[in-house]
Amino acid sequence: MDFCFSKTAPIVETTKGKLRGFRFKGVDHFYGIRYAKARRFQMPEPVDPWEGVKDAGSYGMNCPVLSEPQPMGEIMIPHRFWPSSEHCQYLNIWTSSCEPSAKKPVMFWIHGGGYSAGSGIEQICYDGYNLAKLDDVVVVTVNHRLNAFGYLDMSSFGDKYRNSVNVGMADLVEALRWVRDNIAEFGGDPGNVTIFGQSGGGAKVTVLGQIPEAEGLFHKAIVMSGVMGPGMGMGGVSGRELVLEILGKLNIPESEAERLEKVPVPQFIWAVNRAVKSLYKQGKHVNWAPSPNDYYVCDPLEKDFTPSSLKVPTMVGSVIAEFAFGPGRDIKNMAEEDSEKLVKEVYGPEGGEKVLEEFRKAYPHTNPAFAVDADDMFLPATVDYVKKKSKEASAPVYNYLFAKVFDYDGGKAAWHCSDIPFFFHNAEMIPVCHQENWEMLERVMCGAFVNFARTGDPNTQGLPQWEKCTDGNMVTMVFDDQCRAEVNMQDELLRLMAEYKPKLKFDFGAPADDEDEEGGSAWVF
Repeated sequence: MDFCFSKTAPIVETTKGKLRGFRFKGVDHFYGIRYAKARRFQMPEPVDPWEGVKDAGSYGMNCPVLSEPQPMGEIMIPHRFWPSSEHCQYLNIWTSSCEPSAKKPVMFWIHGGGYSAGSGIEQICYDGYNLAKLDDVVVVTVNHRLNAFGYLDMSSFGDKYRNSVNVGMADLVEALRWVRDNIAEFGGDPGNVTIFGQSGGGAKVTVLGQIPEAEGLFHKAIVMSGVMGPGMGMGGVSGRELVLEILGKLNIPESEAERLEKVPVPQFIWAVNRAVKSLYKQGKHVNWAPSPNDYYVCDPLEKDFTPSSLKVPTMVGSVIAEFAFGPGRDIKNMAEEDSEKLVKEVYGPEGGEKVLEEFRKAYPHTNPAFAVDADDMFLPATVDYVKKKSKEASAPVYNYLFAKVFDYDGGKAAWHCSDIPFFFHNAEMIPVCHQENWEMLERVMCGAFVNFARTGDPNTQGLPQWEKCTDGNMVTMVFDDQCRAEVNMQDELLRLMAEYKPKLKFDFGAPADDEDEEGGSAWVF
């Protein structure tokens, strides 16, 4: 029978009570499992026990966002949306066997959207069915608090808010505790949990490695386009200054700051956006992000990796063109001389010549015109992160780069999020992924991720030998129509791009420009 949702199955006993999911084509699905509860701005707590059997057949609430999502680029990155609530501590599970003895690897997915948006179901390709069915792992996706609900620093207004600037991360730690205590009943191995995330989710993976309370809750880490480097925190605004600005918009006196806990969500969002815009006009930027304190140690690129994170096998990667979302140039049909002309127009005659030479060395099978789209936002920090960790870590560190050129809008090099469907074994679900060699790419990319989650080694059939990175020897597995392993392939190209590429200013703290002054962040990733 392909489908089962009965009075007796599938039912799992958790530490707090029984949950009933549904079985479909050999995979048990459990949606909307509440893993924690929390008061606004305060640390999460375990949920209360319950009697009877709770249904787990509907996704849980997403965290509210500060501005309404705008449909765009859905061909490249298909999305789906869901109702929201600040009480958003929910997770979803896919497993092919709710048998405690199965001890399958657990893959714990953290969604993107920076620290301000997104959800565990936002992208269609986040579905865990195929990984559970075809790759025999237990998949967990999770929602947690974001933006002002997860990262507003209220610490100067009372001890109960001492970690309010990091409660979004604390939600993830609590979710990992839930996994440790319960995942065996879903067929998972609590001693083999891999955290993986893309963009903001990848950044959260790096942060979890710097939170002592998370030590031992995960055993491998995968960071996908998630290393942005230092400087993504508050831009010249103290937590207290921002809170006072919000209080002012609501006509709440400073002495009654606790009232912010009870302000209805729509009014709270309105006040936050008005405050952010007022501060922006003063030249002060608000970027939602965790902040170092006695809970979260530091950004490892600013100071040091924690000793525990150096013992965790890690995979770090990015894609060739990340945020090159501009209009297509019909590069697919561009002649060699026109490609060279385009590159020299961007980098200048001297710089263009040098960039062309290095780009051809790094990407010998890619039209050199794509040098104008080559990423210099994530890649420099990714290289720094990999080099530093591989030098200091006792556990292996692996690096990859997704360099596929898609037959889309005249030819488009892999963009931010384009690798996710392949790693999730869900390329078949996403029309734009149906390109030449897509089945091969999905097989080796997903195979590498699953093998890494299973054993800490990403080598898989169909790939050349993939060595770990060592001090002075950064090995990059290039996922492309012809997959290959390269050593230190980015160093000279990045140096030339830094020297010759026109400097574009990305204002991550800029509020959306609308008449009602209710916009959120202009950039979400």
